[in-house]
Amino acid sequence: MIVMKFGGSSVADASRIRHVAEIVKTQLEKKPALVLSAMGDTTDHLLEAAETALKEGKVEISHIEKLHLTAIKTLKLPIQKEIGVLLDELKRLLSGIALIRELTVRTKDYLVSFGERLSVRISAAYLKSIGMNARAFDAWELGFISNSGYGHAELLKESWDLIPQKILPLIKGNVLPVITGFIAKDENNIITTLGRGGSDLSATMIAASCRADEVQVWKDVDGILTADPRIVKKARPVQSVTYDEAAELAYFGAQVLHPRAMQPCMKTGTPVLVKNSYNIEAPGTRIEPASSGGKNRLPVRAITSRQNVMLVDIVSTRMLGQYGFLAEVFSIFARHNISVDMVATSEVSVSLTLDTSHDLTEAKKELNKIASVEIKTGKAIVSIIGNVKRSSEILARASKICQYIGVTVQMISQGASKVNISFIVNDTEAVETVKALHLDFFES
Repeated sequence: MIVMKFGGSSVADASRIRHVAEIVKTQLEKKPALVLSAMGDTTDHLLEAAETALKEGKVEISHIEKLHLTAIKTLKLPIQKEIGVLLDELKRLLSGIALIRELTVRTKDYLVSFGERLSVRISAAYLKSIGMNARAFDAWELGFISNSGYGHAELLKESWDLIPQKILPLIKGNVLPVITGFIAKDENNIITTLGRGGSDLSATMIAASCRADEVQVWKDVDGILTADPRIVKKARPVQSVTYDEAAELAYFGAQVLHPRAMQPCMKTGTPVLVKNSYNIEAPGTRIEPASSGGKNRLPVRAITSRQNVMLVDIVSTRMLGQYGFLAEVFSIFARHNISVDMVATSEVSVSLTLDTSHDLTEAKKELNKIASVEIKTGKAIVSIIGNVKRSSEILARASKICQYIGVTVQMISQGASKVNISFIVNDTEAVETVKALHLDFFES
């Protein structure tokens, strides 16, 4: 058994659904289960419809209706009535929002669920029309039970047992399940969404709990690249990475697979293959428990960057060696719901980075009671994901390159996983730094 997940751009319209069907056809002997996102920009259109209902008191879903009804007509599917029922339900929901002029997080989850629910019904109907034994399922029908954290729900432990109990009999019965990604229901039977990386998480959860051979995540990129292709024209796909390397890349800017989505497969060692549905000949990137490549493996897997960060230098004003200083610093950040990215510490000081979206006004007042605080904006994090056994070589080469191009490194941190070496430069120097490092590690 395998799991195949297709993102919104992969099922954006009738022609893309046909293309997905051709891909699935080549994998039928592997007993696939499909997980789909909403078609194209449907989720955005649903949120726009909610805004219109809230502000103008009107129900407007013409974009959504046109996309889905055109797909049905183009693909010649006899499901107008089934899709019409869902669209009518959506209109009633928006009428309620327009009437009371309120949109709670719980209602928003219900609203955006229509994208995936429409997508799987149209796609399953088409797959069935060309001879596959496909059936559409809402995720909660197949064991996806979450807590009530609307907007960012977490799957409950029971899902690990329920999902295989529901899905494996279908696979053994030669059914091709077409399942909604991103959504679940809580124990009160209320629809929830799984937050960032939710559709990918749906797929990896099925693969891990059913002990599938692999999960294929089909996107619109050739896999994980050695750098952002918008910055580095010669960026190339990485053949394989470990879970740790993929998580670090995702966290520090490579938006291919969210770290959260990999957690189920990390528990079971299930490999993840990231493929491009627009370029099926590309080999993609394999994410697996252990590294491959042996002695011939390059010291660096990829280079990424994240701009628009703050560098905060905190120096204790207490006596040297006073215990509890770091604990107090981080408890202040925790109280103000501020998440820290990078950290470098000494006995009496700590330097750390934060996203500029955080408001530090109140936190700084508290910090000033125990330390002197300096906040520097306009910074960027450059991260090198590489071979832990060659970290000294990587650091030496990176430092030499920065010196050569005249970039001053303002802070260095090596992640606990040891596969990530990150450093701070000015925002204006980030692109030049990434290009120079890529040239040295991959092109020279």
